[in-house]
Amino acid sequence: MRASKKLVTSYSSLVSPKEVHISGAEGLYRKSDIPEIIEQYIERAFKHPRGKADKIIITIEDIKEKPETICALPVATIKNITPRGGRELAIHMLQSLGISKKAIERAFESVRKIGMRGAAIITAENGKRLEPDRKRGIRVSRFGITKLAFKTLSSKLSKYGINTETVQEALILASKVSSCRHVIAEICVSDDPNYTTGYVASKKFGYVRIPHIKNKGSKNGGRAFFVKEGIDVGDIIEYLEKRPVIIGKVSFCEGVIPFNEILNHPYM
Repeated sequence: MRASKKLVTSYSSLVSPKEVHISGAEGLYRKSDIPEIIEQYIERAFKHPRGKADKIIITIEDIKEKPETICALPVATIKNITPRGGRELAIHMLQSLGISKKAIERAFESVRKIGMRGAAIITAENGKRLEPDRKRGIRVSRFGITKLAFKTLSSKLSKYGINTETVQEALILASKVSSCRHVIAEICVSDDPNYTTGYVASKKFGYVRIPHIKNKGSKNGGRAFFVKEGIDVGDIIEYLEKRPVIIGKVSFCEGVIPFNEILNHPYM
């Protein structure tokens, strides 16, 4: 589902009004669940904090390929109170994964841009952008979670007061991204002006939430994937955009933990 709203300006009578993104969602579902999911998506588009959508596009696709089943990443939150502090924590974590300073700076450049619809793909050593269309980026698609795994995930997230659609969907997406053998890590900052928590996700450290990584009210946001040098970008795009992946098992979830504990006790 993609929901948008026309931005009315004084020039709207002269040129086509600009559309602003309001909300988006997707998942892998059984045919019998589709009517209920459509209702949920429509309600979400009409009640989003960014405003009421005036255009909603819902696409239903029959997936013939059997989904690959994976485990969700472990979840943890680190204490942070300022955007500068959040950036430094993210940099430290990414560098500990062998990602160069140049690549990290390139990622933050893409994350700060407004209007990029998908994710950037950046080589971990040379910081080279690989996505064919830099405005579109890479759109991770065809991912979901089983009903049993979702119930377990909701219970674990509720224990720490973070059982929201935002966290659920970001974790599911990040888990698919990390399951790609070419991906080392992901950094994400939401473009929602009211949501200031970002994350760094990797096989080694899991899904690590970083509160206050940007100032409230900022519309800047995006995501970037760090990948190994010399890989075939076509393989990555095929996996992230086309391969169906579903979470069938949930890992553990922790609350706020010291940053050093994450670095000194990786999951791999």
